[in-house]
Amino acid sequence: MKTRCNWANPNNELYLKYHDEEWGVPVYDDTVLFEFLILEWAQAGLSWETVLKKRENYRTAFDQFDYEKIALYDEKKVQELLWNEWIIRNKLKINSAIKNAIAFIEIRKEYGSFSEYLWNYVDGKQIVNTPKTLSDVPVSTELSDAISKDLKKKGMSFVGTTIMYAYLQAVGIVDDHVVDCFCKK
Repeated sequence: MKTRCNWANPNNELYLKYHDEEWGVPVYDDTVLFEFLILEWAQAGLSWETVLKKRENYRTAFDQFDYEKIALYDEKKVQELLWNEWIIRNKLKINSAIKNAIAFIEIRKEYGSFSEYLWNYVDGKQIVNTPKTLSDVPVSTELSDAISKDLKKKGMSFVGTTIMYAYLQAVGIVDDHVVDCFCKK
């Protein structure tokens, strides 16, 4: 049996697949980076399992996370999303997705890509931490503080430092797999 980070519930296939194949793996694709932003916002106040279960529904509801389309959503589309029982129906989070898509596009214009913007914070190199246990993993850092502050200044919401640290872990800018996890490089 493989040794994993203890949050990866061995009885939950979604968690195992996410842990083994995505979490902590560097992402450079802007659409995937935007997808994880939406999923992290959606998760705020809820369990990650809830979001993973609804992920495919989010892909469908949010046009495969096409930020160009999401930036153009109108009130009719917001109402459609609020009636969609297959996603987390929270008006603040849905409106945030639209607002953040607009800011995301502006960041892409300024930096060439959102990936370039994000990876510039770490000079293009993944931060590999060596936590022995989950309790050794912080909920935020100076890096997540700085990115959170800058994204808010650029017009995004639902990008607090804790959400941003979870995001950095999800997209592999930070590798926080525990030292004895088989995913640790």
